[in-house]
Amino acid sequence: MSPAQSSPSRPALRDGLIAVVKRDCPTCVDIAPVLEEINQRGPGVTVYTQDDPDFPEVITNKIDDRTLEFSWHYDIETVPTLMFVQDGVELARTVGWSRSDWEAMSGVDDLGSDLPDMRPGCGSLSVDPNLADSLDLKFGDRLTQSRLVEFATLEDEFDAMFDRGWSDGLPVVPPTEERVARMLTGTVRQPDEIVAIVPPTLNSCTVEKVAINAVMAGCKPEYLPVVLAAVEAACTDQFNMHGLLCTLWFSGPIIIVNGPIRRQIGMNVDKNALGQGNRANSTIGRALQLIVRNVGGGKPGVGGIDRSALGAPSKVGWCFAEDEENLPEGWDPLSVTRGFERGDNTVTLFAGHGPIGCIDQISRTPESLIRTLAQQLQAVGNRKLPSEAMIVMTPEHMNVFAGAGWSKARFYQELEPLLQMDPELSARGALGIEEGLPLSSSEETVFGSQPGREIRKLPEWSPMIVRAGGGAGGFSAILEGWVPGSKGSTPITHRIGS
Repeated sequence: MSPAQSSPSRPALRDGLIAVVKRDCPTCVDIAPVLEEINQRGPGVTVYTQDDPDFPEVITNKIDDRTLEFSWHYDIETVPTLMFVQDGVELARTVGWSRSDWEAMSGVDDLGSDLPDMRPGCGSLSVDPNLADSLDLKFGDRLTQSRLVEFATLEDEFDAMFDRGWSDGLPVVPPTEERVARMLTGTVRQPDEIVAIVPPTLNSCTVEKVAINAVMAGCKPEYLPVVLAAVEAACTDQFNMHGLLCTLWFSGPIIIVNGPIRRQIGMNVDKNALGQGNRANSTIGRALQLIVRNVGGGKPGVGGIDRSALGAPSKVGWCFAEDEENLPEGWDPLSVTRGFERGDNTVTLFAGHGPIGCIDQISRTPESLIRTLAQQLQAVGNRKLPSEAMIVMTPEHMNVFAGAGWSKARFYQELEPLLQMDPELSARGALGIEEGLPLSSSEETVFGSQPGREIRKLPEWSPMIVRAGGGAGGFSAILEGWVPGSKGSTPITHRIGS
């Protein structure tokens, strides 16, 4: 990206008739004699030519518009276009060839007698999709401030981005000025607005820098508001992105999207909802991770601050959406259970990894199925330690509870006693396993419980429940968490802006 530059001023309009043409347009070629007639019998005409400065040869009063500056500033969508200007103000316009319109604007009768009464024109070069982004960048009012990095002529741009450490290990899309400008159309926020201070280096991250990394991740412009909200949520003390980078554990930020924007940007909530194959699901989470890497300096490897002992594929980026439309009665979306209204667009960030599969294809009663889920939840991290988790419940499993009349509140009520840990079996050394809760009653666990008292396996807000996945399959997923609470990360739900 180049330093900020002011856009060129709008070209002044000349009084009289103005025609915009291009040689690569049969109608423009046909009306060239008409332009000569207007010059000879009428008020004369100034011709702006888009692709050939010598066209039309019969006209002497021509202006070279191959830069398309005039055409872009005056919204020329079709050629030929005929405009009437008085005192520097456009008063009339007609597109294509229409004998009656051209005669009325020029005051010359019997124009183009050998032409049909009407003929459509051709698309203006100023609206050519292959040129639109570069023209918008050149003539529009942009505030690009990031440094432009130029590659050598023989340097492969994809390898160059790998070599410069901008990649997460997968190829990234080159963030050209045109692509970043197009990405910025996805938000009404100003490019130089600071979105967040990104750990660990605590660098300021502007909307423009978010857009650059969203391009690199493969996002579309309409995804940008979701990425912006995820960055804001991740860079809070509550979520503790810095601590999440430093931990030796597996976890990274998982993004769950709620609200109408899920459908608007085409997110997958059905089969393979946690997997590959959907552009929005795959790139939004990746964009957040690239921002933490490239803006905040949160890189793994030698000298990096990401110290995970093993890591997980989800650290590349993970984002999915809830299937809100098919939630049964009494099962509010995740965003609603976290204090927002139905219809609000939100992101929820959870420090986790996985998934861990939870299979139960036989249980047909909620009392049986909830015990399967509880057994799996008891095992997250280590059966002797408190932890945190999220349930991504498939329709087949959720329907067992809903069919028996269980609400989400009833589910939590029944699950709570099944997630209590036995203090004696959880203590260090119990069952011949040295890992476990502290033996000393003065040492508190992450939840404030002590051995010898009732111990919660999960914190009060856990497990969060999200519905997603295909309609067939008695399989749900458990997403393991990191250290919950003030010593680790607390899930955060953040509103998506525009």
